[in-house]
Amino acid sequence: MPELPEVETVRRGLEPVLAGARLRRVETRRPDLRFPFPQGFVQRLTGARVERLERRGKYLLGPLDRGETLIVHLGMTGRFEIERGGGSGHGDFTLAAPADPKHAHVLFETEAGARITFFDARRFGFMDLIDTGKLYVHPRFAAMGPEPLSDAFNAAYLKAAMVGRRGGPKTLLLDQRLVAGLGNIYVCEALYRARISPVAPAGAINGRRIGKIVSAVRGVLAEAIADGGSTLRDYAGPDGALGYFQHRFDVYDREGERCVSPGCQGTIQRIVQAGRSTFYCPSCQT
Repeated sequence: MPELPEVETVRRGLEPVLAGARLRRVETRRPDLRFPFPQGFVQRLTGARVERLERRGKYLLGPLDRGETLIVHLGMTGRFEIERGGGSGHGDFTLAAPADPKHAHVLFETEAGARITFFDARRFGFMDLIDTGKLYVHPRFAAMGPEPLSDAFNAAYLKAAMVGRRGGPKTLLLDQRLVAGLGNIYVCEALYRARISPVAPAGAINGRRIGKIVSAVRGVLAEAIADGGSTLRDYAGPDGALGYFQHRFDVYDREGERCVSPGCQGTIQRIVQAGRSTFYCPSCQT
């Protein structure tokens, strides 16, 4: 499932054609994705102007000039493709792997002539419209933790969240109520960089090492965003480009391989925590 860097990459790719744009036409080609589209979805969007494009955790947010916000979740296989006006094919974009047209479920057309198509092969993504004034008290967002790249996510905050926790930091960091947007890939990579065991009792990690976790999370996310995210199977940006960060994984999906830390003779291991694969180096991460 796309994590924060992939969703942020999609946001940045869509922003030039959607932020400030008025939607001339909206089309849904089926009644639902993961959930049914909200009542009057097409009518409520047609003619509306997208004031800006934001991201909260793993969600895309498009506040409209009608007092509602378009919510988009990519699910596991959701992706956008853009075709600009005045051209053929995909305009300014060269697609690395064109999406199958049979999975084109939603079309947005702007007054400037851009066509933005949402594809979702497995239909685990969804779209919704929420009253903008009530957005952050909505059940999807009310309990969501701070953004990991914001000032609110810091060593003092994380230390307080870990007090008394006997579970490992890996499971804790995946909890969207603690911090928004983190997923399996980047938590594995961040804990490796911080040299923290994913199974060590979180409450026993001292303040200095907690600071290393915060720094590692920020560093991994920033680098992944710069690389356009990670493409493991289906993910591609709105320009069709594949993510590149998967070529820089230190531990994720490297079970049985030698640790890349200089001088370490350890081997990357895989364990399962809360139903998720965890990759780490037992020699480096203590």
